[in-house]
Amino acid sequence: MSQMHVDPSQLTPAVLTPPISKSDAQRALVLAHLTGAWPLPVLQEEPEHYLPADVHVLTRGIHTLRQPSGTVRDVDCADGGAPFRIFVTQAAVTPGTHVRVTGTPRLGERPHGPLFESLREALGPSGLVLKEGNPWPVEIKAADRTGEPVFRVPGAQSSQYASSLLLGCAALYLRERHPWRVEIIGPLTSAGYLELTVSWLRRFGFSVQEQEGRFEVTGYRAPERTPAMPGDWSSLGYLLLIAWRTGGSVERADLDSAHPDQALVRLVERAGLKAVPGAGTNTLRMTGTARDGLVASGTECPDLLPTLAALACVLPRPSTLTDVGVLRLKESDRLEGIRTLVSAFGGNTHLEGETLTIHPPTSHPPRFSMDSRGDHRLAMVAATLSVLSGVPLSLTGPECVEKSFPGFWRQLERTGVRLTS
Repeated sequence: MSQMHVDPSQLTPAVLTPPISKSDAQRALVLAHLTGAWPLPVLQEEPEHYLPADVHVLTRGIHTLRQPSGTVRDVDCADGGAPFRIFVTQAAVTPGTHVRVTGTPRLGERPHGPLFESLREALGPSGLVLKEGNPWPVEIKAADRTGEPVFRVPGAQSSQYASSLLLGCAALYLRERHPWRVEIIGPLTSAGYLELTVSWLRRFGFSVQEQEGRFEVTGYRAPERTPAMPGDWSSLGYLLLIAWRTGGSVERADLDSAHPDQALVRLVERAGLKAVPGAGTNTLRMTGTARDGLVASGTECPDLLPTLAALACVLPRPSTLTDVGVLRLKESDRLEGIRTLVSAFGGNTHLEGETLTIHPPTSHPPRFSMDSRGDHRLAMVAATLSVLSGVPLSLTGPECVEKSFPGFWRQLERTGVRLTS
């Protein structure tokens, strides 16, 4: 892996721009494919080099599903957990599909069993073939017919299973013209992401009924126009904090977005910060003086916790992150990544069960080092902490930001940060 040195000694205000939301884009891509709105115009208008890698991964997968059937096709999902899970269901419900799916070793280690078992239970008796390698390839041969119109899946590990299956329900509704539903067993982790899926289904004209862990696609009417694509609130988290430190602002900050990471705006208020409108439409600034610690839950916004951990390192009081076990199942073990980051910066952490307490250092170190472990979020939160604190950073593996925010380093340079190898 390469190394990058981040020097935040000459910061200046700037208007920062996030990429489009990969979570929103992935849902919109599938629905555009299903409803005849392919290719999705808003993605064609976005500069290709600024599209998150996960969006490219799912786009390639959907292109495969749109090809004539008859041959086995290979699909590489790289390190994309959400693209992989979404694609697996779409492949399983597309008649004539026969694919072999591969990915990185880390993607193979992440849990997918509940999704596979749900697909086998609902579609297996009707002819679905879903074979797992060790861990690759995963071979999928779609069923030509279906049985009981319901997917049952546990909600504890990830909401991505339920989102993937609910998008599958949309495909099956269009194919069979009768309702399909997802029934969630037990409590649902990261419920906001499933609500994001429901939001996109409705934007594309689907009727979705919700009741006590049961989500059912019951109808479809083509919308008058293709929905717009918001900025990525996961990326906006880094940029808003950087804008607070530099006196700048951010674009594409849609406060009406259903993205769970918009919770940042509310969560930082406890620490003394406040997001306020900027000069343009959907433009925000962050104001205020840090006066307290943070409290946030991995059940609500797991992808936001590393970003909040970076902010916690420069707050005057300890911060508490709860329900942090889910962080172990990401592109890397992000719980250990957060603890490593805090330690590298001179702070301390205390883990008790599912609760992590972050104690910021009494004084900032002269510099610090961090290994991204190939995880895009750990790379960007380390750089965010460097800007927030004014402390130089030596970062190993900066290239992994391509997964979700290809233009991150260019945005950082807009603020006067100097990047050298």
